[in-house]
This record gives sequence, structure tokens and C-alpha cells, in this order.
Amino acid sequence: MLTATDFTAVVLTLKLAALSTAILMVLGTWLAWQLAHTRSWWKQPVSALVSMPLVLPPTVLGFYLLLLFGPHGPIGQFTQTLGLGALPFTFSGLVVASVIYSLPFVVQPIQNAFETAGRRPLEVAASLRASPRDAFLTVAIPLARPGLLTAAVLGFAHTVGEFGVVLMIGGDIAGETKVASVAIYDHVESLHYANANVLAASMATFAFIVVLTVGLLNHRLAGRDL
Repeated sequence: MLTATDFTAVVLTLKLAALSTAILMVLGTWLAWQLAHTRSWWKQPVSALVSMPLVLPPTVLGFYLLLLFGPHGPIGQFTQTLGLGALPFTFSGLVVASVIYSLPFVVQPIQNAFETAGRRPLEVAASLRASPRDAFLTVAIPLARPGLLTAAVLGFAHTVGEFGVVLMIGGDIAGETKVASVAIYDHVESLHYANANVLAASMATFAFIVVLTVGLLNHRLAGRDL
């Protein structure tokens, strides 16, 4: 059974994942659209920067985010000037770090979907006097549905499973920054393997359901498009 502390950690994890995914879908869709349609010199450097969380150890990314967001870092000084305080060891800091860490899991599927659809549908829409905004909302977005769905689910699931980055930025504050992955670590460190097993098994089951759901929904969408 989950303890009260574990349950609080799970609720906080789901809250973090939901909020981060909502931000990621807006930011990631815009960024993916720009990367899919630009031929500018900055495309490859930006793509590499977005993809860096895929290859960087989470603790390395978390360390540099901690320096940037801390009271002596440039972003930390800016947020303090605005009266928001420093971001480390706060839920807001977790959200920002999660968005950065999960960004490639959202941008890449959407970018691939936009690139697969190509420019031709947009050119047809323009020939029918559709504005760029209308063409984006009524043509590009529907054609990119599988990529958008995959991005949303992967972004949510990846945020749920974060450990290194959230531990570096959020620490281990119960009810504030202690998410499920950190709670598992605490149980193992305290040799409470039974509690760790319950929480870990719950997350493993969740991961399986996520992967299965993505596969089934994408298969259904692909069948409708045939």
C-alpha cells in the first residue's frame, strides 16, 4: 500500500507532468513548426540545443540549471528582480526544469509529423485563399495528429519518470518538490524495499499503459487516414 507521503508524491508528480505537458505542447508545437519549415542557418544549432537533454546526463543538466536559476545566476537574479524569488527547490523550478528536460520528446515527434505532411497541403490551402493561421489550424494540425498525440503522451510520461534533474533542482521537500521517483530513492536508501517496490511497480505499470496506449491510438489514426 502507498503511504500518505507516497500518495502526496504521486499527486505532485501528476500535477507536475500535467502542467509541464501543457506548456510543452504549446512551446513544442511552435518550435517544431519553425524547425520543420525554416531553411535558415540557425536550424541545426537550435535542433542540436533542443536535443541535448537526450544525451546529457540528467545530473549535468540539473547542475547547470541550478547555477542558472540560483540566486547568483543570471536567471535567478532576474526572477528575484521581478519579486518571484529564486527557482531552485520550488515547484515552479521543477516545472521549468521539466519543460527543458522533456522538450526533445515533444518537439521531435511533432517536427517529424509536420515534415512528413510536407508543404503541398499548405500550398493548396493558400490557393483556396486560406490565411496562414487558418491553414495551420485546419490543415497542418489535423495532419500532424499522430505526432501531436505521441508528443503529448511521451512528454507526460517522461516528466513522470524524471529523477536526476528534479532531484538537483527540487531537492526532497515533502509536499513541495518530492516527486514519485525521489520517493522511491528515499525508500531504497532507507532499506524500505517493500514500499519502494509498490511505488516502482505502480510507475512501471503506468509506463506500460502509456506505451501501449500510444501504439493503439496511432494504429487507429493510421487506419482512419487510409
